[in-house]
Amino acid sequence: MITRRLFVLAWLSAVLAGCASHGPAPVEDRGRPASAPAAESVPPQAVAAGEKTGHYIVKKGDTLYSIALDHGQDYKDLAAWNSLENPNLIKIGQPLRVVPPEGAAPVAVAKPVSSSGPVEIRGASAAAGANTETFKREPKGGKQSWSEEALARVRQGETGARPGEAKPAVAAEKPAEKPTEKPSEKSITAAEDVDWMWPAGGKLLATYSEGGNKGLDIAGKTGDPVFAAAAGVVSYAGSGLRGYGNLVVLRHNANLLSVYAHNSKLLVKEKDAVSKGQKIAEIGSSDADSPRLHFEIRRQGKPADPQKFLPPR
Repeated sequence: MITRRLFVLAWLSAVLAGCASHGPAPVEDRGRPASAPAAESVPPQAVAAGEKTGHYIVKKGDTLYSIALDHGQDYKDLAAWNSLENPNLIKIGQPLRVVPPEGAAPVAVAKPVSSSGPVEIRGASAAAGANTETFKREPKGGKQSWSEEALARVRQGETGARPGEAKPAVAAEKPAEKPTEKPSEKSITAAEDVDWMWPAGGKLLATYSEGGNKGLDIAGKTGDPVFAAAAGVVSYAGSGLRGYGNLVVLRHNANLLSVYAHNSKLLVKEKDAVSKGQKIAEIGSSDADSPRLHFEIRRQGKPADPQKFLPPR
């Protein structure tokens, strides 16, 4: 009996020794996700270099629409300057030209006829050309060489002067000079030759604050009209800019844009020329907590206080 027990113990010892000679089997955790690559970041040196060369380095959260608005440009121009076939395909770290290439045509803004009637502005070169044509036209009634005396004789004939009568001297007519007006401080610092009006009639919910609200929030009911605050051309109409909802952007000149956000309905499309006071949208609450118009004025892409531009209420 004792011999049998010794045999069993010897056998167990041999088995345990064999198991101990092998290491533990490796364990692979397939449920744990692979570590995510570090988020892309743009080195400050690249940003600074881009700014110096008229380029912007794309950062996380940017869209071509937001970049265009922040630089006072049309997103279609940015797409053309950077050879982008799809405006929605831009990458973090990508440099984008945000100023016109050398030799590009300057921004041209079509100004609709105002209600007070058309105003014709003629350049000095056009006026000079018209005067030259008036005085250098060949006299009527014969192939005489041009001279002041010949022109005077023709004009006397046109006014009924008879031969033998004294011929009055003819003086060159000068175009009427436009009286020069001393521009007001407001026209220099704020209006910049743009005639502004309030885009909606509701009460102010929020005013402009530097580093905070980029414009004015004006209360209203869904469907209330939104008016163009000044004459201009529709630079953007859509909902591609996060936080602005249904948006209209008007360009008024090479420096000034106006922004109309949170609309329920847009009544204009890109490249439309609109007049001051024209209904361009209807108030809504797209990307907003309540019906309102968010209104901005941007000078060279930078938000400015609209109340410095708009007339007093």
